[in-house]
Amino acid sequence: MNREKIKDIMQSQGILPQVRFGQNFLCDDKIITSIVDLCEVSGNDRVLEIGPGLGSLTYPLSELTGNLTCVEIDHGLAEYLSANISNAKIIDSDFTKIGDIGDFDVVVSNIPYYVMTDIMKKLFSDFSNARKMVFMVEYEAVARIDCGPETKQYGPLSILCSLYGSYRYEFKVPHTAFVPQPRTTSAVISFSREDTADILCPEFVKFLNTCFSMRRKMLKKNLAAAASSEVIDAAFKTVGIKDNARAEELEPEEFSRLYSEINNK
Repeated sequence: MNREKIKDIMQSQGILPQVRFGQNFLCDDKIITSIVDLCEVSGNDRVLEIGPGLGSLTYPLSELTGNLTCVEIDHGLAEYLSANISNAKIIDSDFTKIGDIGDFDVVVSNIPYYVMTDIMKKLFSDFSNARKMVFMVEYEAVARIDCGPETKQYGPLSILCSLYGSYRYEFKVPHTAFVPQPRTTSAVISFSREDTADILCPEFVKFLNTCFSMRRKMLKKNLAAAASSEVIDAAFKTVGIKDNARAEELEPEEFSRLYSEINNK
């Protein structure tokens, strides 16, 4: 879907990009094809797209599978997609507040930066059985995703990304690839599920949020309300975590083991 097509749709449908939703419509056919290829969709796959917009990715994805679900927060865009794409299920809703919509094999999204963390946390929490996830994010946000312990950016999001599976930085997307053009550069990243994702669930996400609730405090103090001191002491000893450790010092796998130990007591 090129720039001219996007502009034609906007003009004919009276659609104006909503700043509050961070709407920038992808209009570069080469980049669209590359993103769709990264999804590795087969005919039987259940695919979830978040924020389809005007359908730049939706149209080609709908040609690859008959089981495509799209969640769009903008009511006008949801109506447009419902009227123009017959073989996709369009859900008119805020994804961060949505309930159970089933299981999926592949997830793809051009994520607005302002809601990136909330969307990705929900995906890794509720849809961790998906085998592949492909996202477009603001380029500067990559540092919050691909980082390790004892760095400023390290936190629940980077831990969830690491535990879900193997991560790949794919390529940059210039601002000229969108209508309207954003001020920032974007990046496409992908994840392939591994067995470490088995731990991911809403309760584990809450656990991570608790661990990092006060970064400057010792981890044991942050967890004081989560379990008895005896359970926490035993879990720390089993996992091999020092008593005065802070959350930012632990490896992702240590959070996984610590969570399991605390909740198995």
